Amino acid sequence: MHAFACEVELTEEEWRRGIVALTETGRITDDRRQEFILWSDVLGLSMLVEGLAHPKPDGATESTVLGPFWAEGSLERAYGEAIFDSAVGEPAWIHGTDGTPIADASLDVWQNDANELYGVQDAEAPEAHLRGRFRTREDGSYAFVGVRPVPYRIPHDGPVGAMLAATSRHPWRPAHLHMIVSAPGYQTLTTHVFDAESPHLDSDAVFAVKPSLLREFVRDGVRWSVQNDIVLARA
Repeated sequence: MHAFACEVELTEEEWRRGIVALTETGRITDDRRQEFILWSDVLGLSMLVEGLAHPKPDGATESTVLGPFWAEGSLERAYGEAIFDSAVGEPAWIHGTDGTPIADASLDVWQNDANELYGVQDAEAPEAHLRGRFRTREDGSYAFVGVRPVPYRIPHDGPVGAMLAATSRHPWRPAHLHMIVSAPGYQTLTTHVFDAESPHLDSDAVFAVKPSLLREFVRDGVRWSVQNDIVLARA
């Protein structure tokens, strides 16, 4: 194995700015905000590692980044249950199957509200706001009520935001919701459901959009509906 080294000469001022940025990254990080993960996301490192570490066979649902707002301990919820008590956004029926089918597969889901905030960001929201864990039924189907996602800005009031501004990049992510899907004998899948009509699909701040993950939200009476079928790759 060969080792490669790249020498970059930095001025004293550049070193100082780098140390200040790292110090501020540590200061602003807490149990509700992970600025180090945000750096990895906006620099494209998260998607690079994800692509190298989790290649999928043809036909399997593609993976994408975890993001900084996943939280442990989401409530176990029943088929068709809402992942909120009250929400700002418009309700959406999110449903599908895991094509094999796989009974009792686990789906850990979370998303932002129409105020652009995830539950872990919103101090006024209940602990379980807009997240939950579901199990597929015998036929591999799942369903829950969320909200139609909206584009939102990643936190840009810290060092990551300063970098984006300095490089003339915007902080917007297209509308999406998150899922981690797992089942014995299959690779765990971390993925997104993107709204196919959302702005910023071609300029996602964290480079996470894959065309195969775009879905159409349609009106279903008084709420939106989106079908998102999942195909897991065997372990």
